Amino acid sequence: MVQENAFFAMADRTRYIQRWSLMRNAQEENLAEHSFLVAVIAHGLALIRQTYFPDLKPQVSAEKVLGMALYHDLSEVITGDLPTPVKYQEEDLTKAYKRIEDLAVKDLLNSLPQELRPSYEALLNPEADSDEVLLMLKLVKAADKLSALAKCMSELKQGNQEFQEAQEATMKRLEELAMPEVELFLRDFMPAFSLSLDELRENKVIK
Repeated sequence: MVQENAFFAMADRTRYIQRWSLMRNAQEENLAEHSFLVAVIAHGLALIRQTYFPDLKPQVSAEKVLGMALYHDLSEVITGDLPTPVKYQEEDLTKAYKRIEDLAVKDLLNSLPQELRPSYEALLNPEADSDEVLLMLKLVKAADKLSALAKCMSELKQGNQEFQEAQEATMKRLEELAMPEVELFLRDFMPAFSLSLDELRENKVIK
């Protein structure tokens, strides 16, 4: 059980949760770093959808997507980051871990004052009861995969071939989403993730 009014202190502990624990990392990534990038990308995807694909329905609030993305993995401050190959190894294990995640989210919500809980529950445990919420969840999932792709690109640029298969698998999952906003992001924005600071400042993005 999480102590009362400990929610924000628990959120601060995302910096202690390391990701990609089964793989050799040239540069380690923690949950705080991951959550920030997922939130930035998810917000961008929502704005890309609004700006370049206004006829697509539904449209959603980029700010709500931002909040949902920022907290999408917060339960891991309690559960830790269970590697994807383990989490999805078999259906019973996946269901059991989902129950553990749900209990962790409940603990986190209970660490907030009663008056704040409904607002945070909509971010931490959204009910997929409308097309809008389903789209927001899909945008967060896409941003999560794009963040993983950025990590793979960074590791490969540093000569770490450990991430080659992960990059290929991540690209495949992104393509399977068949989302025009994701396709635009991959085409126009993703190449810049492989550039150095000097190259970024000189706008040497190769398309």
